[in-house]
Amino acid sequence: MKATRFSWLPTITIWATAILVTGVFLWILGDILWHGIGHLNWQFLTTEPENAGREGGIAPILVSTFLIMAVCMAVSIPIGVGTAVLLAEFTPIDSSIFGTFVRRSLDILAGVPSIVFGLFGNVFFCKFLGLGFSILSGGLTLACMVLPILIRSTEEGFRAVPNEYRLGAAALGFSRTTTLFKILLPAAVPGLVVGLVLGIGRAIAETAALIFTSGYVDRMPQSILDSGRALSIHIFDLSMNVSGGDQSAYASALVLLLLLLLINGTAASIAENWLHKRIINQ
Repeated sequence: MKATRFSWLPTITIWATAILVTGVFLWILGDILWHGIGHLNWQFLTTEPENAGREGGIAPILVSTFLIMAVCMAVSIPIGVGTAVLLAEFTPIDSSIFGTFVRRSLDILAGVPSIVFGLFGNVFFCKFLGLGFSILSGGLTLACMVLPILIRSTEEGFRAVPNEYRLGAAALGFSRTTTLFKILLPAAVPGLVVGLVLGIGRAIAETAALIFTSGYVDRMPQSILDSGRALSIHIFDLSMNVSGGDQSAYASALVLLLLLLLINGTAASIAENWLHKRIINQ
């Protein structure tokens, strides 16, 4: 009787939590739109900042952000997918000491604060390797941050593939390489997309790690060895260090949100279309 009487409680709790989270998101989004939409225009996106960012636009900031993300993804995706394949296909989850050690290390790294990655990147990439404050240093540091999430998500994607796929490929005489690239990797795409979306979401909004690696310079970068200010650092600087820069900070935050939505939607759409084409071709 008591169980029946209070059976509605979990449903109410779940709905209340969902409404609360959605309400907080809409409140934040509404505040950013209210203060930033009036300052957002084509000139803001295509001109350089002036007067410490109070005037002008964010063109060099966007270029630096895209370059940092390009370096991050170019490094993290091959290493992440390769490591995930090693953990999922070549190291048993229970009987491999090496696999267990790597997985626990990745879980710990996923929870390390970003400021620690920033200090590591400053010491190793900027000073030890001599890259200095540069877009390359920032991208490599973000790659170190993204890798634990990307590897674990992709590994789970591989492990979610039914074992019958592997047995069927072996019965047909497929090599391990053919099985991996033609059967397992396409089936694990959802896990890879999840890892990419989570990793990009964390990397593109990162501030602490980039302050110590990519730098504060707001001019147009000429190469990845130049210092560059990411969009998140620009927002931080305008809101904390520049009096009268709140309106530009809100507009920059709105651009950051739009970029996140665009990247996440594009990644999900590409993966869905790719899987759909493979299903049709098969």
